[in-house]
Amino acid sequence: MMGSTTPQPAIPNRLFHIDSPDLEEFRKVCSLTTNPATYPLASSVQKNIPVYEATTLDHLNPSLTPSLQSEWHHILESGPGIFVLKGMYHPAAYADTLAATNAAFKQIIDQERESPRGPKGDHFAASGKNDRIWNSFSKHALVDPSSFITYYSNPWLRLVSESWLGPAYRVTAQVNIVRPGGAAQESHRDYHLGFQELDRCAAYPRSIQLASQYLTLQGAVAHSDMPVESGPTRFLPFSQTYQPGYLAWRRSEFRAYFQENYVALPLELGDGVFFNPAVFHAAGANVMSEESGLQRKANLLQIGCALGKTMEMIDTVPVVERCWEEVSERYKKEGGLSRELEDFVCAVADGYPFPTDLDRRPPAPSGMAPESEQELMVRGLREGWGRERIIEELRGV
Repeated sequence: MMGSTTPQPAIPNRLFHIDSPDLEEFRKVCSLTTNPATYPLASSVQKNIPVYEATTLDHLNPSLTPSLQSEWHHILESGPGIFVLKGMYHPAAYADTLAATNAAFKQIIDQERESPRGPKGDHFAASGKNDRIWNSFSKHALVDPSSFITYYSNPWLRLVSESWLGPAYRVTAQVNIVRPGGAAQESHRDYHLGFQELDRCAAYPRSIQLASQYLTLQGAVAHSDMPVESGPTRFLPFSQTYQPGYLAWRRSEFRAYFQENYVALPLELGDGVFFNPAVFHAAGANVMSEESGLQRKANLLQIGCALGKTMEMIDTVPVVERCWEEVSERYKKEGGLSRELEDFVCAVADGYPFPTDLDRRPPAPSGMAPESEQELMVRGLREGWGRERIIEELRGV
């Protein structure tokens, strides 16, 4: 007589069911409260969002930065999902850079208004009451390389990016300017899976649903003061921890819950805010009066992990070509590769050398990979390459 076999538990479905979102479970997740003691380096916690004061933190302190980055990582992963970095571009230090950058944005907007292409689309909102610059990163470099270099040399940008994404991240940016009367966005999650249609999104396994949020960091720098009435971004803290959230954000009951429970913090010129892309969020309505003239201006940062793909394509070559002379001059003036120049290289060039043509670019001697764009830029500065040489080398990448 053959022995009976022990029943085995069923293998769980690799996919979230398209009807799996449960508002009660979501409500429990979003009812959590941020404990200020968890984040001792934050200056305060406002509406569940930790707030850090950049002007009182030493970004060069090797004993401080690991703790700071661990706090930020915890916030983004399992904490409220959002934090504010007050004074990231403090006007006392960056007044000229912010003014020049805003002037560059205005020049780009004026030029693009004259384009015959017609109105631009916008993510999760109708166009018309706002101005949008796609790929403000590259366009800024081409219009005003001096302010671009200083802007993306900001040390906080690198510390925040590496805290979530690790090294060799890739920066992209888009400008959004919302005039009085501009409507709020619908609540949503962001890139990658937040930009997929529902059926397409549901086809990705649970593991990819959870991994998506680790591939991108969302952020924004305030290029104007942003009182609450101007519509700074609305957030639902802890919502990134709800696993089927990429299937939930379009549902009317989840959007209604967001509308009843979101929080928003005012920002000042030069403040930064960073958040996990899986946080339910939406840009607010600018209900300021027309007489106030207050346009809510933000440079929206979408930073990609080296192991993923960013939302926009950045062609490094024309950006470096436009900036190389001034970067080289700063290198000579500062007597070598300063921390600020290193931070700039991290922002502007690709730190990950793949994919590539290994016949044309074999691995470097004693290495497993060819030089990245970042490594080429650093070598070019140290060896005193001119513009033609660095461009030639980069085009071979």
